[in-house]
Amino acid sequence: MKKPNVALIAKNVKSAAVKHSPEILTGIGIAGMVTTTVLAIRATPRALDLIARADDEKFDNGHGEHLTKFEVIKVAWKPYIPAAVTCVTSAACLIGASSVSAKRNAVLATAYKLSESALTEYREKVVETIGEKKEREVRDKISQDRVTNNPVSNNTVYITGTGDTLFLEPISKRYFEFDIERLRAIVNTLNERMYSDPFGDPISLSDFYDEINLKRTDISDDMGWHIDDGSIKVDFHPTICDDEHSPYYNKPCLAIYYVTPPKWGLSLIHI
Repeated sequence: MKKPNVALIAKNVKSAAVKHSPEILTGIGIAGMVTTTVLAIRATPRALDLIARADDEKFDNGHGEHLTKFEVIKVAWKPYIPAAVTCVTSAACLIGASSVSAKRNAVLATAYKLSESALTEYREKVVETIGEKKEREVRDKISQDRVTNNPVSNNTVYITGTGDTLFLEPISKRYFEFDIERLRAIVNTLNERMYSDPFGDPISLSDFYDEINLKRTDISDDMGWHIDDGSIKVDFHPTICDDEHSPYYNKPCLAIYYVTPPKWGLSLIHI
């Protein structure tokens, strides 16, 4: 029988612990807070007993006075030591989890910005090399591939009540019906809002979804556009719905292309 590789097992356990450290620390912190409450409840009867005994002793010794607030604390604090230690440890775990998450998010934001810069440089060189017209043809083909590889029949088409042209939103990969002129007007409105905001607040992807009557996603609050990066620019690539199982078969579909891509982690990138 082959012996287990203890070193490899230990390495994998350590790696998993580091990877999931925010979740682990958060779990320990929450469990610790619950334990703190239980310990505090259990300590209270003993503390009350100590207070009662000390108070009677002071009164019976001829002082004729009851314990002061300071004396009550002095007498009753010891039973609460376990609860206090657990509370401090739990708070440290929660703070640690938050710190680890913040550092990881900062690293991701930096990596995202570097990738975005590289992509922008690449696109500029492609345009410079093959020309703007051919570069757009390439984007048209990419858009068509996205529609083909994401069949309409496998998705919900959201009827927004504004127009009947089929669109594909590339980040959430959702299909929806809308009016192209109304969509262009929305982009202009969002740009006006961004440039007129006295605090320079960004426009989130959620703001865009709200305007086109699509529900927000788990990441849409963390993505968007900032005034430092220029105006929000959106382009539309004509494609054909080639899904034979869809009622939109052979009908046009406009694939949205963000010329100015929404950035991830707005609050981290622009602090």
